[in-house]
Amino acid sequence: MSTHFFGIKDWTFAYSHSIGRNEFAGTGFRNPVDLALGANDMVYVINRSYENRPDGVHVTVATLNEEYIREFGSGGEGDGQFVWPTSIALDQDENVYVADEWLNRISIFDKEGKFLSKWGKPGSGDGELNRPAGLAITNGTMFVSDSRNHRIQQFSLDGKYLGQFGIFGSGPGELNMPWGLGLDQDGNVYVADWRNDRIQKFSPDGQPLASFGQSGSGIGQFNRPSGVCVDQDGEIYVADRQNDRVQVLAPNGRFIAAFTGDHQLSKWGKEKLLSNPDMIRQRALAIAHDQGAFEKSFSHPCAVKVDDQYRIAVLDHTRGRIQVYTKSKDPVLV
Repeated sequence: MSTHFFGIKDWTFAYSHSIGRNEFAGTGFRNPVDLALGANDMVYVINRSYENRPDGVHVTVATLNEEYIREFGSGGEGDGQFVWPTSIALDQDENVYVADEWLNRISIFDKEGKFLSKWGKPGSGDGELNRPAGLAITNGTMFVSDSRNHRIQQFSLDGKYLGQFGIFGSGPGELNMPWGLGLDQDGNVYVADWRNDRIQKFSPDGQPLASFGQSGSGIGQFNRPSGVCVDQDGEIYVADRQNDRVQVLAPNGRFIAAFTGDHQLSKWGKEKLLSNPDMIRQRALAIAHDQGAFEKSFSHPCAVKVDDQYRIAVLDHTRGRIQVYTKSKDPVLV
């Protein structure tokens, strides 16, 4: 559980459960890089795997209750394939959009995993991409973090260029390898400004509104933030990747809370252990060494999403799992 310490309008965040384990296929994830939350508790996870194991590159579909549904996509350069996938997003019909920073394209699937189409081409001109790294969709418009072009581009869902904002730099409204994207209830765009170690907030038409954070490991500081999202109350969640934590900020950027991991063995993890006695013994020795602290903690959390039930899903890149937290719906007096 995590709470913050700044007055009566406080929220409490409690660990709920974990989903997944490290696997190249089936009931697990391998180097996952992003997730999207859909209807009926569905969660879509894009797995990047390793360059020498393209069999682990795909989308895994499960539920927040850890029911395995399916996987789709594969490693490669053909239709419906990925090389270096970076981000995943859903439209209102739950079609699935995946960005690939090697192929400089967006691939589109229906919710069953059937490939529909793709668009995108490399370059630095209007509508061209250089390592797209983050996606966010609202009202038929897609925002794309065009990371090596240091800008955010806007497209229709079929790839028509609509506009852009941001240029290279460290000043207000400037970007240095932007990564994850989030949207609030008003359509404002939150950018994980990766190399600038901050979160920037823009209006829907790209006007800079605010900047939160700076480089470091202290409260409200970031080290390569890679994911950001905003809940119904306007609270901002940041996957502070290299600090191995998630930080929560108030709408004005004030620090609220941080959590660093509370993992307990998932259902899929238990199933694997029960089939492998040697693994049970190895795990017991590791837990005895540090009382389980290493196993509980995040290792490079790379994405965070919140659903309308205030469930917070944190994607743990190195550990191949999702840790789920819940937020209290009422203020708490600390």
